[in-house]
Amino acid sequence: MKLSDTDLRQLTKESVLRLEPAKKDHLLITLIDDLKEARECLAANSQNSSRPPSSDAPWISVPDIKPQATAPQEPPDMLNNSDSTDAQVPASDSTNAVTPPNPRVKPTVGHQNGAPGHGRALTLPVSNTHIHIPTHCAVCGEALDANHFRAQSGHYVVDIDITPHLGLAGIRVTHEKHLYGEIACTCGHLNHSAPGSCPDDPSWKKLHMNERGIVGPTLACLIVCMALRMHQSRRQIQEFLHDWLGIELSTSTINRCIHEAGRAVEPLEAELVAEIKEATIAHADETPWKEGRQLLWLWVICNPTVCLYLIGYRNNELLANLFGEQFSGWLMSDGYCVYRKFKNRLRCWAHVIRKARGLGESFNAEAVAFGKQVNQWLKKLMQAIYKARESPQQTCLTITFAEELAAFKQLCEQHRDSKHEKTQALAREFLNDWDAFWNVLKYPHLPLTNNEAERALRHWVISRLISQGTRTEQGTRAFGLLASVIETCRRRKILPWPYLATVIAERRKGNLAPSLASVTHTA
Repeated sequence: MKLSDTDLRQLTKESVLRLEPAKKDHLLITLIDDLKEARECLAANSQNSSRPPSSDAPWISVPDIKPQATAPQEPPDMLNNSDSTDAQVPASDSTNAVTPPNPRVKPTVGHQNGAPGHGRALTLPVSNTHIHIPTHCAVCGEALDANHFRAQSGHYVVDIDITPHLGLAGIRVTHEKHLYGEIACTCGHLNHSAPGSCPDDPSWKKLHMNERGIVGPTLACLIVCMALRMHQSRRQIQEFLHDWLGIELSTSTINRCIHEAGRAVEPLEAELVAEIKEATIAHADETPWKEGRQLLWLWVICNPTVCLYLIGYRNNELLANLFGEQFSGWLMSDGYCVYRKFKNRLRCWAHVIRKARGLGESFNAEAVAFGKQVNQWLKKLMQAIYKARESPQQTCLTITFAEELAAFKQLCEQHRDSKHEKTQALAREFLNDWDAFWNVLKYPHLPLTNNEAERALRHWVISRLISQGTRTEQGTRAFGLLASVIETCRRRKILPWPYLATVIAERRKGNLAPSLASVTHTA
């Protein structure tokens, strides 16, 4: 552009008319050049300039038209020469005809003709070849001759071996080739071998489990360990596998391995639920959980040998589906109202001790007095409970502290309508769960706090803070199932990873998942 914005602001109708004819002509030529350049800038897009496609206006469709090659033009004398046979082109011959471009024709979706294909590059040497040969005829039961086997299909599996090799412990990458085919029997029947598969489940969308997967069971367990126990993202797992093990996997394959492992252990949830129902005592707690933009809750119900995680809404439906009509054991929980339907219930003292300590440190005189009284009362009862555990007494502690219990209940009644909000809340909390708080006086061997459930949630709360929860319903389901199996194995002092690898391998074949009771790998 020759004229700047400052120059154009100075040009007026009067100033142009005062110019001499030669100067007007010079100005006219300059304006024409600037106008042409401005029009060229307006017509520029990603197809005719170096602009990126993102700069194109969304309401403008730029046709991707490539210039068509035109036939070379012959000189006029050759076209008019009737003696030259090369110059005569039959009108019916369409091989040399030039088809004009059609801007309305759009390219087809997907792979275009002539475009290079993409596939997995086999950069690892094959460490072992497994030939799957049928041993007996499926019709007559006669033993088959392996020399007549004909391979028809196969696939590769990348896995890791963590067993000691040549006296050295560590991780060894394996790249195995599996061959399948057919073998003819003397009776004429063709016996085929094929990879095993697990029946499809509609609740797991587009997640097919079979032995044809590229990732082996043990490698899938390593991915699960890094994602759930080590809090690594899919990208970080991909980087570790590439840099340290020389394994190249896409993030979608890594994500699929985690979901597949969750589906593999799904049948074990019924086993954990059955053990929870038969437990003498269970601890329950919940914490917020995010699934995309949806707010859910991560629930935990645990005992010394089982830890069950469920992710859902914070309502009574989840507990009703889990325990059914009645739970015969003791349930330790916080003050959430959905737990009040359980008859044999315990309340966590740690919650009210923290609240009482907060009242004692407030600036309200009534709150300070009530908080100190609560702390002194609970401290006195805790000493009596610990003493009863060491040397059981014949007299029940409820009878021993009957008068003091009545006095404390009267104190809570006096503060249930307090103007101080936190004082009122703590007093009503005691009154609402009065029996649940003092059941431990009848049975001193029962726990005083719900620390068991809170400790079970802590590791996964850290995972939530790092990953911001899960993204899909399927990912949420897989997370809860895998967390349950991993934590249950930890509580039983057994290694979860060899067991998880066995479960994945069996489920890929279409077999049942081995029971947790069969685990023998000690930690």
